[in-house]
Amino acid sequence: MIERIDTMCLKVSDVETSSNWYQRVLGFEVAFQDKGYRVLNVGNGSVPLTIEEGLTAKSTNQSYPIFISRNIEDTYRKLKSQGVKVDQLHNDGVNNFFDFYDLDGNKLQVCFFE
Repeated sequence: MIERIDTMCLKVSDVETSSNWYQRVLGFEVAFQDKGYRVLNVGNGSVPLTIEEGLTAKSTNQSYPIFISRNIEDTYRKLKSQGVKVDQLHNDGVNNFFDFYDLDGNKLQVCFFE
């Protein structure tokens, strides 16, 4: 039946502009591209992120990717310094995490736990 998650998809308004943003800001690399979408490798992870041109949500997406960063404070500062919309850094007693948003307002999250 189901063997694994193949990818996580986010809708974006302009795939070229968004692809450039994900590469420049987050360091993702294009694994595959075709008309209207890009498959982006995320660090050393095995599940890529696919950005697909289409109608973007008017409100915050309910499903969102959560990325791991061993140096979450540094990641937080770097994103803020690049003008990325970033919410407050939180610690819930188990995880450190923060939400941030891409050019289309898609919610993304970074976390770290030991």
